[in-house]
Amino acid sequence: MHSTLLLVHSWSRWLVLGFLLYAIYRASIGYFKNELFTKADDSVRHWTATAAHIQLMLGIILFTNSPVAKGYWASGQELLQNFDTTFFGLIHSILMLTSVVILTIGSALAKRTTADRDKFRIMLLWFSVALLIIFIAIPWPFSPFSNRPYLRTF
Repeated sequence: MHSTLLLVHSWSRWLVLGFLLYAIYRASIGYFKNELFTKADDSVRHWTATAAHIQLMLGIILFTNSPVAKGYWASGQELLQNFDTTFFGLIHSILMLTSVVILTIGSALAKRTTADRDKFRIMLLWFSVALLIIFIAIPWPFSPFSNRPYLRTF
C-alpha cells in the first residue's frame, strides 16, 4: 500500500502543478486585460484548490503510514542528522501544508470578493506564492535538499 500511495502522490503532483499554472495564467490574463471573472474562471479556482487538497490528503496518509514518520518521531535527534529524512519528515511536510493553506485562503478570498479585477488579483497573488513554496518543497531531481525522479515507477 505504501508504494502505491507513493506512486499516486508522486504522479498527482503534476496535476496540481498543471492546475496551479493554468489558474495563475487565467488570473494574469484576467487581471491585466481587465476581463470579467466568468464561471469558467471560478471553476478553475475551485478545481485548483480541490486538487491541492486531494494531494495534501494523499500526503498526510502517506506520511502517517510511512516508516520515515514512525522512525522520525521516535528517534528525533538522531534522524535530524540525516537530511533526507529531515526533509521529508519536517521540511517537505510543513512547506506543503503551508502552501495549501495559502492557496485555500486565496481561493476563499477570491470567491468572496465582488469585483472581478480583485478576484483575479487575489488569485494571482496567493496562488503564485503557493506555487513558489511548492516549487521549493518538491524533491526535484536537481534539488539540493532531497531528490527524486520526475516520474516514480513501481
